[in-house]
Amino acid sequence: MNVRFFGALTFTIKINSDWDSLKEGDTAPVLTRLLQWLALRVDAGEPALVTKKICSALVAYFLRPSVAWDRCLLHVICCLSEGGAVSYDQLITMSSKDSNLIISSLEKQKLLTALWFATTLIEEVSKTNPFSIKTSKYHGRVMSNMDDVVQLLLVALEIKPQQGSEVAEEGMKCFKSWIIYAHGAWIDHSIQLAPLQALTRYSLRHLWYPDLFEAAADCHTEIMGTFSAYFTSEDLDAFASFLISERGQKLLSTLVQGDFEPDAVAFARLLLAYADVNLQDLAKQPNSPTTQTMMRELIQLLACEGWAGADDDICTPALEFWQSYLEFLIDTHFADEDQPEPWMASAQQYVIQVLEKCWAKIRMPSEEAFAEWTSDAKGDFKAFRADVEDLLQSSYTLLGTAIFDRLANLALEALNDQAWLHLEATLFCLNALSEAISDEDVVDGTLSTLFGSSLFTHMMDSNLSIPAKTQQTAVGTIIRFMAFFERHVRFLPSMLTFLFVSVRSPVLAGKAGKAILSACDSCRKSLVPEVGAFLSQYDALVQWSGVEAGTKEKVMGAIAAIVQAIPHPEQKIEAFSKLIAFVEQDVNACQTSVRGNWFEEGQELGLCALRCLVSMGKSLQEPADVVLDLETDSTSRDIYDPGIWADCQTRIVRCLEGVSSALGKNSDVVEATCQVLRTGYKETLPGPFVFPPNITENFVTSSKIDTPRLDYVLETAGALLTRHTRMQATAVNEAATKFFLHLSQLAATMDSMVNWIIEQYGPQVIQVVIHNISGEAARSELETLADPLRKMVVDQTQAKQWISDALFSNTFPSPKVGVAEKRIWLQQVMK
Repeated sequence: MNVRFFGALTFTIKINSDWDSLKEGDTAPVLTRLLQWLALRVDAGEPALVTKKICSALVAYFLRPSVAWDRCLLHVICCLSEGGAVSYDQLITMSSKDSNLIISSLEKQKLLTALWFATTLIEEVSKTNPFSIKTSKYHGRVMSNMDDVVQLLLVALEIKPQQGSEVAEEGMKCFKSWIIYAHGAWIDHSIQLAPLQALTRYSLRHLWYPDLFEAAADCHTEIMGTFSAYFTSEDLDAFASFLISERGQKLLSTLVQGDFEPDAVAFARLLLAYADVNLQDLAKQPNSPTTQTMMRELIQLLACEGWAGADDDICTPALEFWQSYLEFLIDTHFADEDQPEPWMASAQQYVIQVLEKCWAKIRMPSEEAFAEWTSDAKGDFKAFRADVEDLLQSSYTLLGTAIFDRLANLALEALNDQAWLHLEATLFCLNALSEAISDEDVVDGTLSTLFGSSLFTHMMDSNLSIPAKTQQTAVGTIIRFMAFFERHVRFLPSMLTFLFVSVRSPVLAGKAGKAILSACDSCRKSLVPEVGAFLSQYDALVQWSGVEAGTKEKVMGAIAAIVQAIPHPEQKIEAFSKLIAFVEQDVNACQTSVRGNWFEEGQELGLCALRCLVSMGKSLQEPADVVLDLETDSTSRDIYDPGIWADCQTRIVRCLEGVSSALGKNSDVVEATCQVLRTGYKETLPGPFVFPPNITENFVTSSKIDTPRLDYVLETAGALLTRHTRMQATAVNEAATKFFLHLSQLAATMDSMVNWIIEQYGPQVIQVVIHNISGEAARSELETLADPLRKMVVDQTQAKQWISDALFSNTFPSPKVGVAEKRIWLQQVMK
């Protein structure tokens, strides 16, 4: 068999690759030989693998440009009937009655072979471009076989299971392939569907035969999804009759009980395909008995036993249908807001039932069971929950606060029953709705009841065996509804107590730290009286050996946000000083570890200290909603006078230097140091992180060609220059000139990166320099300002344009200098 299979395969390859080598009279013998071989092999009982490959070779022959073999299917059938090759000319005089008789008389194996050829033929033709000059003729030729294929399919589809299910199954495959091809031809108005549509009543019968049901359901499901317009209204009625029949109910019951056997799954997919096509009718005809039965079935698809993704693969496509259904309802709702459709209330009730099923379906399995799942199953389950989240958010548009209130009541019931996984599912649903109502206070009463309950007390009770997932989702609920706590600060103590307990749990620490930071950032003013308690909480936290660096970073940022809101400078500095002391402890521990050759531990402590400083610096920035005094000169020199912050600022700089000296300039240290420096660049008033420019200058100019993250260092320098381009402070002028002298030196040894930085920020530095040379700088500063100007003129081809732009800009400080004087001065500088 293998020899014959590879022989047929070789024939196909030769036809496709060496056809042009054949002479004009050699093509007909090739066809004759293939037909003869096919008929003989079928009569000899050759396995399907060989005969299918010969059929492929014959289709390859049909697709040769110079071949004229229009009624190829009938030719193949005649050869099979005769047991050998027959002349193609015999077909010219053959009546349709004769050809129908030949097809009807084919025995099983010959009928199967004809079906294989017809299926392969149409599938291969469909791969060619119907609009191409070279290949469009194949589409015309294949239509010459329509009558023959209809008769062939009629014979195949009329065969009952007891006569051989194999013929009927292959008939449905062939039927499906021709209809899918007909879709494109129908769009182009090049085919009449009536001959094929006449076959549908035969194919639909197979839905009622258990042995053929799966094949029939898959066939019609694919046609429904690809070419729904093919089916007539009578066909759709026939589908509906089957779907709500006793047979259909039995298949659905099998599925709901968790038995995902092939027939039950095929039924579900057919039901969903039908529902997609008839979605609007299902919505608009809620009182129809057929609609009511079918909607119950569609809802039941979300209630099958088994976990989504792990056991149940039907719930996801079912959810997709309901998402489409909901979108249609929402579109209709907004189109007719003034006069709601009479069927809308019934449709909304269906949505509520769907959400209740989804709520049950997203419940987490036990931690032990979940741990045994494959990564794919876990991913699919997570994706299903995300899809439910989307459905919930969409539903709020239609259902409003009623659905939120219903879920909150379910949460309270689960809390009272200590049904922790039910509670987790409910909180997950409430979290999903938060995006739709986060800025509204319409659910504040409901949230007050929920957050005023025993929720937080239970969540931190170590005597209760609460799954970590439930606690994680509870923390997520706090984050999602932070605006509520901002409006109702009386709930902050119990919420924050729960969070500080949670940061000691490895599985909760990340989310809990994020929630603490978010709470303190949003409610900073309300929490000012509690800053001492927060410092004590942090002191207790760092005594615990299991605290993570990321948790420390977030909590430090949280406390710094409260410090920022302290109105009295002395109290603010006192509190902030205690924060710095915690950072200094980490820096000292870092240095001690490095000296003891515990470098890895020391690096972790040092980086933690730097990142805590970054978090503190960001939190100390003025909130975006703070009203600034527009009369204050934000470009005043005083911004770099630390004043009362001098001691804190000095200590911060020592921390930076301490970590750098202990760990050296590795990439993480360099990046974190840059981030600390940048935190003050946005400020308009003095503060502990508003460092004098020379601090950044010293850091940048100490960089060498091999300094890790040199690009980030240079971007940091550029960020300072961008922020203070128009500032008049002498310190900035000096820093700018030193930056660019250093950059020019680096540019001599580096190509693209430093030059890019110079090109980016060169115009801004030139503007600073020209601005000060033109009268804003003291005479003693002129020589310092001239150095970068000389370097730019010598090294940068764009320097003339930059200087010209600065001279003739609207910000040029001296109105006494005319255009002529500016041009003369520019020419002298460029000599």
